[in-house]
Amino acid sequence: MSVVINTNTAASMASYNLSSTNVNLQRSLNRLSSGSRINSSFEDAGGLAVSMKMSASIRRTEATIANVNNSISFLQTQDGVLKTADKVLSRMSELTQLSTDVTKSTSDLALYQTEFNSLKAQLNRMMREDFNGISMFTVGTSGDVPLTSTTLSVVTTHDGTQSVGITQADLGSINLLVGTSGNVATVATTEGVNISTVSNAQAAVSTVSQAIQNLAQLRAYNGSEQSRLTFASEMLTVNKVNLESANSRIIDVDIAKESSNLARWNILQQAGTAMLAQANTSTQSILRLIAS
Repeated sequence: MSVVINTNTAASMASYNLSSTNVNLQRSLNRLSSGSRINSSFEDAGGLAVSMKMSASIRRTEATIANVNNSISFLQTQDGVLKTADKVLSRMSELTQLSTDVTKSTSDLALYQTEFNSLKAQLNRMMREDFNGISMFTVGTSGDVPLTSTTLSVVTTHDGTQSVGITQADLGSINLLVGTSGNVATVATTEGVNISTVSNAQAAVSTVSQAIQNLAQLRAYNGSEQSRLTFASEMLTVNKVNLESANSRIIDVDIAKESSNLARWNILQQAGTAMLAQANTSTQSILRLIAS
């Protein structure tokens, strides 16, 4: 190999190696300081694309979980109203049975009828309850048969391909059954079920019993829907955890491995700097040839 002055190949190669080492050292420092294995698309273009899609799926799953939990709250609120309606109907049933007593006077029965009418008006008010502006009940027109066909569709997957229907319970049909279809403020004493006479009260016993049965059916529907949405929420939570785990394997840095890399690049940087200094001074031996 010839001895030259203008071109120092060894120094150029040492400089190139040192530059590469510095790039890798900076990349390792970026990963450790950010906690992310991929800090630019250059580092892993395919992995970054997959991670972006997974991150979006995770965010949609979180939003879906919130929506499902809101729907569960809707059903819980609805069941709270139905529970109160059950107490109202139970009292109606008690008043109806008390009115079948032949020892009661007409004035006694009139008092029972007054309370019964107040309870009918209260049922009518319950039918108009809502959750965040969304009605929890439908106005029934089917007599003594509860309607369950009016549903709200709740999306239960992050991609929107699956949904569960929740029922706007038909409390209206129960109101019609006991006779509260009129205006809340003007429920007439003769409207619907009437217990002002013993014979009317005897006929009303089965009617109020049917209303209680229908209400029990509505609460059963409500409970089954709450159960289904609860399981849907649990499944979404598990899916979210699995997506986060998969995304972590792509995007998160392995601290132990990267720490080892950092130590390696630090040593190589120090060695490269020393070798570049040596390469830069190696041509000084030519001066001795000239000087001699």
